[in-house]
Amino acid sequence: MWLTPEEVPVKSALKLWVTEKSNDFFLLQRRRGHGDTGGKFTGMLVGALDTVLDSNARVTPFRIVLQVPCSQVSWVIASGASLEEVKTHWCWLEVNLLDSLSVFENKEDITSFVNGKIKGLIADESGGQPDPEGLREVAVRLEQRFGLPQREKLIAQYTCCLWKSHVPRQGWLHLTHNHLAFYSYLLGKEVKLLLAWADVTGVERASVGRVTDVLRVRTRARQRDFSMFLSMDDAMATITQLTDLALRRVLPTAGLRTPHTLIHTPLTKRALDDHVLTQDVLSEFGLPRRESVCEVRVCALWTPYLRSHTHGTLVTTDTYLCFSSREPGVCVLIIPLSEVLSVEKAETSSVLPDPVIVSVRGRRAFQMVGVCERDTLLEAVTERLRTLRWRHAIYKGQHTQPTPLISTTPYYTFCYDTDREAEKSQRDIISTRPLISLSQSQMPKHKAVEERRKEVLWDGRFEEFGRGVHMFRTACLHKLVAMGIPESLRGELWLTLSDASSEMAAHPGYYAELVERSLAEITVATDEIERDLHRSLPEHPAFQSESGINALRRVLRAYAHHNTHIGYCQSMNILASVLLLYAKEEEAFWLLVTVCERMLPDYFNRQVIGAQVDQSVFEELLRERVPELCVSVPDVCALASVSLSWFLTLFLSALPLASGVCVLDAFFCRGARVIFQLALAVLHANTHTLAASTDEGHALMILSSFLEQVKHDEEDCVCAEAAAGSAEHTHITTLLKEAYERFGDISAKQLERLRCRHRIQVLQSHEDTIKENALRLVTPEVSLSAEELSELYDFIKTEHLISVYWGDGVCVSGVCSEGYQLDLPQFKSVYSALSPWQEGAHTDTVARRTFTLLDQNQRNLLTFTQITHWLDMLYCEELNVKIRWLYRLHIPPALMDSEDDPSPLKSPLLSTTRPLHVDRPNGESGYEEQLKQMLKDLAKEKERDSEKPLPPMNQREFIQFCKTLSNMFHGDAEESELFQAIAMVTSLLLQIGEAVQCGGGGAGPEAPRADWTVSLAQILASLLTEAPLVAFFERPADLRARIAAATQRQYQQRAAMLEFEHGSG
Repeated sequence: MWLTPEEVPVKSALKLWVTEKSNDFFLLQRRRGHGDTGGKFTGMLVGALDTVLDSNARVTPFRIVLQVPCSQVSWVIASGASLEEVKTHWCWLEVNLLDSLSVFENKEDITSFVNGKIKGLIADESGGQPDPEGLREVAVRLEQRFGLPQREKLIAQYTCCLWKSHVPRQGWLHLTHNHLAFYSYLLGKEVKLLLAWADVTGVERASVGRVTDVLRVRTRARQRDFSMFLSMDDAMATITQLTDLALRRVLPTAGLRTPHTLIHTPLTKRALDDHVLTQDVLSEFGLPRRESVCEVRVCALWTPYLRSHTHGTLVTTDTYLCFSSREPGVCVLIIPLSEVLSVEKAETSSVLPDPVIVSVRGRRAFQMVGVCERDTLLEAVTERLRTLRWRHAIYKGQHTQPTPLISTTPYYTFCYDTDREAEKSQRDIISTRPLISLSQSQMPKHKAVEERRKEVLWDGRFEEFGRGVHMFRTACLHKLVAMGIPESLRGELWLTLSDASSEMAAHPGYYAELVERSLAEITVATDEIERDLHRSLPEHPAFQSESGINALRRVLRAYAHHNTHIGYCQSMNILASVLLLYAKEEEAFWLLVTVCERMLPDYFNRQVIGAQVDQSVFEELLRERVPELCVSVPDVCALASVSLSWFLTLFLSALPLASGVCVLDAFFCRGARVIFQLALAVLHANTHTLAASTDEGHALMILSSFLEQVKHDEEDCVCAEAAAGSAEHTHITTLLKEAYERFGDISAKQLERLRCRHRIQVLQSHEDTIKENALRLVTPEVSLSAEELSELYDFIKTEHLISVYWGDGVCVSGVCSEGYQLDLPQFKSVYSALSPWQEGAHTDTVARRTFTLLDQNQRNLLTFTQITHWLDMLYCEELNVKIRWLYRLHIPPALMDSEDDPSPLKSPLLSTTRPLHVDRPNGESGYEEQLKQMLKDLAKEKERDSEKPLPPMNQREFIQFCKTLSNMFHGDAEESELFQAIAMVTSLLLQIGEAVQCGGGGAGPEAPRADWTVSLAQILASLLTEAPLVAFFERPADLRARIAAATQRQYQQRAAMLEFEHGSG
């Protein structure tokens, strides 16, 4: 292959390379020691040096060097793994360049001309794409060494050591789109390791002996340890990301999607780094998951409450401007572009360098100074602002309903429709007030005083820090939220703090349309919603009336219609109920959208993957941050498992309502990290009590009792006895304050890193569950052993993964409750690898017929259960079942009329009137008597058999049947005996068919001839007359051995086939 020209000194080069061919300008060289029959030590020494010192030269034993006369510098321009490969480039140079170089007088001109030509050839091969970090040459060598196709893109490589038997092997770790590959060549010993990301079950840092920092990659079979990285953190982050992305692609049943930032972007190391940056920004500012980071600038923001400029970082996304101060907690600012009126630059001065003024609604403006590349930033933001306004105008134009000229109210009504219409209209009317204002009686005096005090504090804050989404968010805001939000402001602040108000403002009338469409549909989600409606806060007065139930119904149904990917998930009803108490109905809907799709992604689906991931993250944080509890309670898994219900309902189901609402206040203000901090604080507060617990149930009762006693400050004044019992209660404000102080350093960025790593374990556990269920379903129905079924499942899974890796990118197969499903091309590969009958050139045809016959539902997909039953029949059933299956493969629907076989066997001249003579030893009776007896026996078996009788086979189908049998015997150890036996059976059946044809038309010479046919019973009886045929079909076969042999070559064969299909397509 052509290489980007690389300069090498002539003297240094000649020490390790031997010149094979040369001319005036080029040298074809061979690596010293490569191919030498007597120089084993030299080859070993050079190979070891290549591995340790030079990653490029060690893997290419041949190269072409540009050597300009009288120059002390050479240029490597091509390399190859074989002499033939390099000779192709050598011939091209001699034909196209050699004569042209003689006209140059200056050696610098020769070098410049050749290097430019080689770079042009590389650009043509790569389609004009740049060669990132010189990975192109490494990728080609990787393909040659591991047999991977060209479509397997190399992402990154690291120099490191692989530990084998407590001995480090220095080499190179290559990370590709779908695999981890390690290669080492040291003192004549070669080490290769290839792992698919889909097989990785965990990535962690560990210690091995005296080596304290090891990157451990675990699979179901074993674990591999790597060390001595130049950048351990970067390598671990890249491996974790690639594993996470691969599992998202190959496990579609988990309900996780590939992040939008990586869907339409070529997967490179830079794309992964950009994705990490985007995730950090979205988590820090709580932005929608669809956003992408556009620019990051260092600047200073004028903060009027400090009377100074605050230094920090400005981040712009598709529809947001965000600022975060350098010191945490000083200032955070989030400005949706939908709120921006203008973005313009002001005059630069020594005091205000490169100022930018952002004007927003509400007569407010923000000043930023010291903005790097100000003009470029302003141009990009202005263009996005213009695009956003255009989209909003288009949306509003499409969703503006014209006023009808004719009244929709009819002139007449029917008395018996009145109640029904009234009930329907009552259910369809969208509530415009929070439910708590409709159901709450006169507020107690002490509570009214407390509410007024809070309102005054919040009014003062609004006056100083602003009101709305673009308020200054400081530590003072967090303190006010921890003290409790007044009920009159709670709905507004939830919308503001979560920025759900921006989504609602951008989609006017959308909720009303959803309600109208969703109430007219009946789906599985609507049935589940109806069952849970009366289970949502049944003790609250707001949901003891039809108005509250109807509002909850409309919100849940509208969301199920809005996001069909999620639909409805249990615990959404509890969250929606609390939202409806303090927010208007449409506001509650957009808050629910924000929680489910932005703040807690992947929580609310059938598998609740997001909640399971956070449960696993919480367990690690528990071991790290509350070690004293882990010492007292060795098995903290049970304690961590209780967090699943806490996280799904945001503690609303575990705490009293007033306390749970305070948690919801903090959640909308601080984000998802609050629920981790609060959960850790709860367990820390109960450390000693949990240490004395007797069992898991006792520990759970302790936690439940503790949370039930967590009260809100207002509840202590309800009755006179509260003062005496307050010592037994924990105040929610106190608990939240302790959570912030003790675990406040847990950041959104840290949680994203932990989630990415723990998601691997959760997804692999989900995959193991699918496998266990698939094996449990099929085991009672087949005779295959548990080991055979397990290995077969893994083999089919690998076949599916290969198609996902290197197919056309649109793999129709997937995973269902019965395991993996295969389409026709995938099944053909499985058939040729595992079928005990190999039909040679006829294999593809028989595989297609088998697929058609197994695909009873005509979905063009075969499940693991169907494939297992098919193999069980071929490997474990009796001869008559196997022959019946072969028979069915050669009649409709398996055998299509459109099949065209140019074989001369189709000719009607095959029919013969010659009598069949079969000599039997020892005076045995002729075949007629044996055939009659076997037909009688088969008739008796047929009476006992409940299977539907099969139609007879015509001559064309019979010829195909014979062709399949003949191909099956090629290469068999008893090939001659089998061919002689099948010839006798074929001749016998041809005569039987002709007898049916002659005798079925009635008496008389003029009677019409009947169709030529033979039945399954006749074919089976004829085959049973030949011992070689009986022995062939009853010969035992080892499925595990065949799977093991096929697994060894599965990757290379299937990858090569897909690469060929892709290239030819």
